[in-house]
Amino acid sequence: MLLGEIVIGWAFLDKDSLTRAMVERLLISLGGDPHDRHTELYLSEVRPLEYRCLMETAFDNLKVGTSAILSAPFIAELADPDWVSRLTNRCAARGIDVAVVWVRCDAESMREYIEFRGAARDAWKLDNWESYVSGLNTASSPSTAHITVDNRLGAAISLADQTRETLKRILT
Repeated sequence: MLLGEIVIGWAFLDKDSLTRAMVERLLISLGGDPHDRHTELYLSEVRPLEYRCLMETAFDNLKVGTSAILSAPFIAELADPDWVSRLTNRCAARGIDVAVVWVRCDAESMREYIEFRGAARDAWKLDNWESYVSGLNTASSPSTAHITVDNRLGAAISLADQTRETLKRILT
């Protein structure tokens, strides 16, 4: 992977790319909307499997010596001290370092990014914006150790430059 002047041989594992087709098919088979990302059906039956697939793919890469970058919100997971503890213990037992990068964003910026993305899975969020953002905590970050990058519109340092600096910190 090439990121600016930093070259890394890591797998980039995007949750949506890895699991979207499975998630949509599973939701349909359970009688739900394939674009649902907010109901109890998705949250309790599908989301845990989606994240499990992502994590197992990461560990498969790590088993063969390929470091991985996971791209997913992990909001519920990082708020759960037991989940964080299980992850760090599993990694430590294998000599694997974990670095959490928290992407800070505000509701206004988030809405613009979501509108620009134009994904069908975001329709509910946009149609129910006030309800959606009322369930988010954009003012704080997880209590677990992490590096924060600022993805708000008008951030002083571009996201690309922040990402390069973050990778430099992680790699040293």
